[in-house]
Amino acid sequence: MTKVVVRNGNVESALRTFKQKNIKDGLLKEVKKRESYMKPGEKRRNAKKEAIKNSRRKERSYNRAG
Repeated sequence: MTKVVVRNGNVESALRTFKQKNIKDGLLKEVKKRESYMKPGEKRRNAKKEAIKNSRRKERSYNRAG
């Protein structure tokens, strides 16, 4: 469970920190993934799409840097 301490009544800062921690932990992604059942073949297709997308993103950033 993610915990954030509110200091000096600064709720906005604590909320921002809470959101960042949740994104880092992947909590929201996990909740969305568990909302509905996905067939094993569909999981494989989505994983392949993600891998292609990530490799293209890395290639773009490599070409920009080089």
